[in-house]
Amino acid sequence: MKIGVIGLGLIGGSIFKNLLEGKKYDVIGISRSVNEYNVTKDYNNLKDCDIVFVCTPMNVTLEILDKLEDILPSSTIVTDVCSLKEFVSKKNYKYKFIPSHPMAGTEHQGWEYAFPDLFSGATWAVTPKNDTDRKDFRVLKSVIEDLGAKTIITTPQEHDKAVALISHAPMLVAQALCKNIENNKLAQSLASSGFRDTTRLAMSNVEMANDMVVMNKDNIKDVVLSLNSNIEKLFASDYKKQVKKIKNFRENLYKNK
Repeated sequence: MKIGVIGLGLIGGSIFKNLLEGKKYDVIGISRSVNEYNVTKDYNNLKDCDIVFVCTPMNVTLEILDKLEDILPSSTIVTDVCSLKEFVSKKNYKYKFIPSHPMAGTEHQGWEYAFPDLFSGATWAVTPKNDTDRKDFRVLKSVIEDLGAKTIITTPQEHDKAVALISHAPMLVAQALCKNIENNKLAQSLASSGFRDTTRLAMSNVEMANDMVVMNKDNIKDVVLSLNSNIEKLFASDYKKQVKKIKNFRENLYKNK
């Protein structure tokens, strides 16, 4: 099976390095900046691929998906890795498009930070279209599992609401916390591991962060309003009792992951 990977940043680079290292697949990368074995700038080299991963920034993904219609045969399975799914799910393509999103990443970006084990133990959301063939889904699922991840099937709308809760809004809060201490030199001097860990998401890729906030703004606003409401409830209740419940919830959340 031949697999193409377009865009070799952290996500695409990690997919490419993993599949190349496993030697189970014939892998080709498409990149304008990476000069490595099996990497080219020519999209025509994707013509005979069985699966193509589109790992470009969200703001150019639709353009790439359109471009692939003139290159790929109808038998090719194409998936993207965008952190939003509704906007890529509206159009039908000549090839077999199955939107997806790996829940994995670090605060770093670029090919040099990509590593084969990025997806080990991660979840990978898949939002199949209504006409997705079960056989095609199984083929994509098999590759995702070879990358080390497990698939979760959902709808584009529910996916975008969920990532606002667990990824996009937390990133915005981390950025806001950083802004909170911009003018407090003492707080900056005292900031240590707790503040560093809490604000790690503020180190997100700037282009990706902008795309997420602009394109998922309504869902993020709903989360921020809910967050403010929950903070008020914590202040108004038996705080010690609530914190104990939250601590138990947090421990159970990651117990089996």
